[in-house]
Amino acid sequence: MKYTGARIVIECLAEQGVTTVFGYPGGTILNIYDELYKHKDRIRHILTAHEQGASHAADGYSRSTGKTGVVFATSGPGATNLVTGIATAYMDSVPLVAITCNVATNWLGKDTFQEIDITGVTAPITKHNYIVRDPAQLADTIRESFAVAQSSRPGPVLIDIPKNITATLVDYEPARAVFTGNKQNAGNEPGSTERIARITACPCPDEADIAKTAALINAAQRPFIYAGGGVVIGDACIELLAFAERANIPVAVSLMGKTAFPAAHPLCTGMIGMHGTAAANTAVNHADVVLALGARFSDRVATEPSQFAPEAKIFHVDVDAAEINKNVASHGFLIGNIKDMLSRLLPLVKIRARNGWNAQVDEWKHIVPPIYTQKLPFHPKFMFELIHDLLGDNTIIVTDVGQHQMWTAQFYPFAIPRTLLTSGGLGTMGYGMGAAIGAQAANPARHVVLITGDGCFRMNCNELATLSHYGFPIIIIVVNNGTLGMVRQWQNLFYEKRYSETTLDFGPDFVKLAGAYGIRAFRAATEAEFAEAFRSALSERTPCLIDCKISIDERVLPMVPAGKPFSAMMLEI
Repeated sequence: MKYTGARIVIECLAEQGVTTVFGYPGGTILNIYDELYKHKDRIRHILTAHEQGASHAADGYSRSTGKTGVVFATSGPGATNLVTGIATAYMDSVPLVAITCNVATNWLGKDTFQEIDITGVTAPITKHNYIVRDPAQLADTIRESFAVAQSSRPGPVLIDIPKNITATLVDYEPARAVFTGNKQNAGNEPGSTERIARITACPCPDEADIAKTAALINAAQRPFIYAGGGVVIGDACIELLAFAERANIPVAVSLMGKTAFPAAHPLCTGMIGMHGTAAANTAVNHADVVLALGARFSDRVATEPSQFAPEAKIFHVDVDAAEINKNVASHGFLIGNIKDMLSRLLPLVKIRARNGWNAQVDEWKHIVPPIYTQKLPFHPKFMFELIHDLLGDNTIIVTDVGQHQMWTAQFYPFAIPRTLLTSGGLGTMGYGMGAAIGAQAANPARHVVLITGDGCFRMNCNELATLSHYGFPIIIIVVNNGTLGMVRQWQNLFYEKRYSETTLDFGPDFVKLAGAYGIRAFRAATEAEFAEAFRSALSERTPCLIDCKISIDERVLPMVPAGKPFSAMMLEI
């Protein structure tokens, strides 16, 4: 059969099990949008207010489900508006396929209206990208892009399609086996199976390497697990729990690994790193073996790499060989699928009873910043306790970046994988609104709560239009301290209180802004007001915003200054 390139795009997305895409139309992508109109019963399109919001929505859709998110954009500024969202997904290993359209092939490279070399622009922030110049290659390119995005260490892929390719009639043959749930099945188009298998191949350690790792763990007197986002991405949370419980090994998590291990579990020491708990940071300093699982030793964890886990042999388990010895030298490593490796290690690790090491780690859990034990008029800790009490473990919490992000990580007792969506690697302010929309679109029956700051919310509050139009019942909590809180905290500590351009003592009025979009909104300046506002927000399954006024000088503690070891951790300022 012969289809236009635009129709092939729709058919291939359907093959991949895609039911929702996010985007914003424009001239070069009109053929695809016209085809989408004809097939809107098969694929739902969410129109955002801005392409950046669409890219974050596709990211949130992916993080909350494990499926590959899809975003559409036109050429030129439409494509470049995706860049921050693509980079955000790249830094946090989120599978995403961005489909952009460009000017016709005969106009490429001629400074045509709204032309940009988007493959060149995004080369450093995509796992792979393509420009399709031959319509006969379009179907295979789309199928391959999904396999690449989802395989091994996931990440974003971009496909740029010149407009004339979307209009050209070409022979099309359906895949011999569909792709379900965005995961590759055997039997792609003839000629592409071997290439995809080669591109997506994942290393598999042999039994001797697995046995050596188990022996190292069994010989440890003070073993410790540092779990990162790779555990969540690799669907290995059940295996991690079984592994830790079998050997009674204390566990710390990175920001991206927050949902990898239940926060309330006795073996959990909380988040590790710059704003990690005293228990996690102190325990890793005294461990004799540290098992790093799906973690990359970022500067927010290994604040001073040469002094990270100074008494320990570090053993690194990851799917990406590039992460081994990149930031912190390891004693040994395993490269491969983390779920498979933990399953193979489990029967080889000795059952270990609780011992003095566990008791010591439990004592360190009692070390907390004094401010968190004081009774204050309105501290963010109260918000998270109330949200969890009223909504439970299945709620999806989305954050922007800054102090509110760290308070969320510190105080919300995450228990289920993929219930925290946050920008960890790139630290993207403005990420939250789009990501919350994507999460709610993917999970219509679940509660989605966005925790944002007044600085972050200004950046993408245009997506209130999307929220209102589609009626997504997201509850937005603006932690409003009238400043760029984390930057002010650094200015307070390291810049002699020179608060250069961080005070936000001007509009908008967020309650009035929400009202302009027809969204319910409340103000809260005390715990009682917040409790009443949040219960009111829950009374209807409609969008809602709560503007929460807190002190401009509220702090995130503990804190390890950048470039300092964990021994320099501050519990009060």
